[in-house]
Amino acid sequence: MFAVGPKSTAKNTIFFMRYPVFYVALCCMAIASCNQNDSLPLYGPKTAVEVIKNGVKTVDSIDYSIPNFQFTDQDGKPVDSNTISGKIFVADFFFTSCPSICPKMMKEMDGVYEKYKSNKDVVILSYSIDPVRDSVARLKKYEKKIGFESSKWHLLTGNKDSIYSLADKYLVSAAQDPDAPGGFIHSGNFILIDKHRRIRGYYDGTKEDKVQKLMDDIDILLKEK
Repeated sequence: MFAVGPKSTAKNTIFFMRYPVFYVALCCMAIASCNQNDSLPLYGPKTAVEVIKNGVKTVDSIDYSIPNFQFTDQDGKPVDSNTISGKIFVADFFFTSCPSICPKMMKEMDGVYEKYKSNKDVVILSYSIDPVRDSVARLKKYEKKIGFESSKWHLLTGNKDSIYSLADKYLVSAAQDPDAPGGFIHSGNFILIDKHRRIRGYYDGTKEDKVQKLMDDIDILLKEK
């Protein structure tokens, strides 16, 4: 999605000015990678809150988490924060007419689905960034094309602005771009979220070894108290 190397500074600067959320995500990933230990890192900024301890007002911090949301899946059923309450989930952004990375991402995500389809504690959420065309009926057809169970893997549609805003909360990009293949640009990452809705990892959804790392990390979270 962006250039790498000493000769690409100007190109990257233009890219990050156009899509600043990528810069935020990369900074958060860099910070988290420097603080890894035996458990998985936490991504995103902490929030300062005032609390009362022993009658004394003090400032504490809470971990960054994904906010409440509500969309509709391929069965026309509402999927919201209650759907993933107490569960580990993997999120990604796609669109059914995507001519570039989405087919590869879906193939890799199907491997995640196959491994955890019998595990009630793991769910997959795939948000369409083209909800105008990706209706419930179209998402249902897409589900049948891939072949999976909708109660485990939800393809989501809804208000476009709400979906794009939520992508920002996942610290990834989703935007219309007439110069991009298919008219949209979006992250190719799979995002791992724990039972407290905290971001615990980003993985290139087009690369088998990165998706294997995702599954290894899901197994770590399943053991986490």
